Amino acid sequence: MTLQITQSPLFKRTYKKLKGQELTATNSAIKAIAENPLLGTEKKQDLAGIRVYKYKVSSKQFLLAYSFDPITLKLIMLGVHENFYRDLKTYIN
Repeated sequence: MTLQITQSPLFKRTYKKLKGQELTATNSAIKAIAENPLLGTEKKQDLAGIRVYKYKVSSKQFLLAYSFDPITLKLIMLGVHENFYRDLKTYIN
């Protein structure tokens, strides 16, 4: 089963700025999520319905927020841990 992948405008802006190892690791993370959308941790309360997948690039931890249904995988936000959940909540609401 192949999911159709869509990107939010915020994800697109952040993704365009990635270079080198960050880009390679992010592409690997997206591929892993597309193969198994249940990999990320499901969030609760204000972020219900959103999952976050964590991965490391050198010493930085990146987080990728996404949601999915049986047909579509929506990539919502990408960034480092600092203020990630606060910014995600602001973007969603």
